[in-house]
Amino acid sequence: MASPVSTTTERAEQRLTVLVAAAREALGDTLESIVLYGSAAEGRLRPASDVNVIFVLTRFDAARTDALADAVGIAQAAIRLAPMFLLRDEIPHASAAFAVKFADIVRRHRVLHGTDPFANLVIPRDRLIARLMQVLMNLRIRLRAAYVRHNRFEDQLVGVITDAAGGLRSAAATLLELEGHQRLAPREALLRVVESLGEPRFTEAVAQMSMAREQGVLPPGSPRGVVLALDDLAGRMYERATKLGSAAS
Repeated sequence: MASPVSTTTERAEQRLTVLVAAAREALGDTLESIVLYGSAAEGRLRPASDVNVIFVLTRFDAARTDALADAVGIAQAAIRLAPMFLLRDEIPHASAAFAVKFADIVRRHRVLHGTDPFANLVIPRDRLIARLMQVLMNLRIRLRAAYVRHNRFEDQLVGVITDAAGGLRSAAATLLELEGHQRLAPREALLRVVESLGEPRFTEAVAQMSMAREQGVLPPGSPRGVVLALDDLAGRMYERATKLGSAAS
């Protein structure tokens, strides 16, 4: 029997083939590249994963994008497509404004059509550190708010934990690279960060987070502790990012 990961990935690949063909026809000479990034580019899609796709355009032509709308809508319903429409000239500015996100795109992407727009992308180190700190602080604030709102409803806390995984993993990968370590996939990077901290509660929380993503449930009584541990983990990562910022100034 095929695993959920292989089945989900195969279904996504089939739908993406159709979408690429539709985009080439609809967008014509305004389309420069189509790039798949994130877990889909790694072949690690879960049933609840988004399929992240960037359409890199020379210009945004409303009439042409209107012609693509139906294909995008079908893909969104079928495979949780999360599309981004980005102008070629906007890439340096977008990567500076959303440095951690674009660092992850550089780390994990696959070109479905056209040339690779991220092959030579360099994100300024100071912007990357500043954005990493912002992402981690925002994650902590959101985790605390979600804990207060949903602490009586464990199924909702499981969703909070699942949603936190992507940001926490990407932040860990960026943190390690900034510290001079070899490039790792975000999942492995977070495990490496947790290992370096040497605290069992973080190891357990990350294992529970993976379980939440893969199975959609956690043992009764555990979600509250996991949310609090992830908040503290993000805080420890924030401290390390702060030191990088101090060293760079």
